[in-house]
Amino acid sequence: MRQIRQTLRLASDGISARAMGRMLGVARSTIQDNLKRAQAAGLAWPLPADLSDAVLEERLFARSGAPRGVRRRAEPVWSELVCEFKRPGVNLMVLWEEYRAGHPEGYSYSRFCDLFREFEARLSPVMRQEHRAGDKVFVDYSGKKLGITDPATGIVRMAEIFVAVLGASNYTYAEASWTQTLPDWIGAHSRMFRFFGGVPRLIVPDNLKSGVNKASFYDPEINLSYGRMASHYGVGVLPARPRRPKDKAKVEAGVRFAQSYILGRLRQQTFFSLAEANQAIAGMVERINAHVMRRLGVSRRHLFETIERQALAALPETDHEFAEWGFARVSLDYHVEVCGFFYSVPHQLIRQQVDTRATERMVEIFHQGKRVAVHQRRYGGPRHGTAPEHMPSAHRRYAAWTPERFRSWGASIGPQTEGLIIAILANRPHPEQGFRTCLGILRLFKELDRPRAEAVAARAVAFGAFNYKSIASIIASKLDQTASPPDEAQAVLTHGNLRGAEYFH
Repeated sequence: MRQIRQTLRLASDGISARAMGRMLGVARSTIQDNLKRAQAAGLAWPLPADLSDAVLEERLFARSGAPRGVRRRAEPVWSELVCEFKRPGVNLMVLWEEYRAGHPEGYSYSRFCDLFREFEARLSPVMRQEHRAGDKVFVDYSGKKLGITDPATGIVRMAEIFVAVLGASNYTYAEASWTQTLPDWIGAHSRMFRFFGGVPRLIVPDNLKSGVNKASFYDPEINLSYGRMASHYGVGVLPARPRRPKDKAKVEAGVRFAQSYILGRLRQQTFFSLAEANQAIAGMVERINAHVMRRLGVSRRHLFETIERQALAALPETDHEFAEWGFARVSLDYHVEVCGFFYSVPHQLIRQQVDTRATERMVEIFHQGKRVAVHQRRYGGPRHGTAPEHMPSAHRRYAAWTPERFRSWGASIGPQTEGLIIAILANRPHPEQGFRTCLGILRLFKELDRPRAEAVAARAVAFGAFNYKSIASIIASKLDQTASPPDEAQAVLTHGNLRGAEYFH
């Protein structure tokens, strides 16, 4: 309308249509058409001061027929179609065919789509997001999976597809992994950063449980292991709002584009390993990033190399090592459970809460930010792993009790004592049941000189006295000092509870 006002002003000064076209950069035919419209509408320069652009347009370009804004064809109930459009498998073509089935003289498909989009735009206005170079990377899993065949059994196992898109350049990364669990999720991030050769300021993930423990618009709770990975790379995590895919429209579009390249173009290929699938996906990712975008006329790689690479922060010297973090409370036996196995901590921490960090090779335990224990990770064998220095002194001494150690103690006194120890341990269903008896006997022998201790041991073996009370009775009654032990048939122990032969006469 501003151009038409200038045209009318110049025409009032007697300037030709050709000259006006050169001055305004408009074709002469357009100038002539606008002047005819103004003459037909009875307009001439100067125009009335209260004539707005909307009124001017209406008077110059009003169409005959139905009033503006009034549609002559049958209208569907757009609000119902919006709800139907959200159903699986429903697209605009399906809705249009159903509409034309009821209204054969209705809108054409293109006009139907235009009106549907206009109605949608009025329902939910969209804020345009401006993406600065090096600011954000959007990550998500594709809803569709890639089949990988086991060459031995022929069974097809479905693999997840991880997709990441940089905000400013749309530079894309994709890979296949078996699951969406924490190890695969964090490992995909490490490989993504290595592919980009740098780190953006923020990661925008979906509210996947592997990354976000509790989804919230105001204060989302990030998974501890995911947060440690982000801290290692110096990147922040900003989850999208729950059930708001428009917050990460970049990756949603990237997922659809990657699906057409990966699932569409690789659908005829059969993969027999995850590595083979990822090799093919890497080729498709290269094609995606080299593809020239129609609206911009340049490729994603070109944008990445020219505007985004230099804006990324440098990678740390080493890749992040995946570690699963957790909380645990130290039990009464001064052990904590990590991945189904039990690991000891200093016994002073009983009932205290600690942080656990489990990597592929080791388990670390922290209390108030200080590492208090480290163990080699266990995948089999005994479920308990105990470090002696974590035990109380009494437990440490008890843990040191073994048949070999008691035999060694007996041998340090003499062969008769060693033989007694061997006989006591052999006389029990389980050697551990004789540990306390052996300990008591060795304490008794501490008060005796070596020759007498050997004599007591020999006497006990001869009588078959393999318990603490019997050996204490031999020492108290000094039976070890008799000239020779009685015959086996007459061998009777002297004990306070035995009445003797004189009791019956």
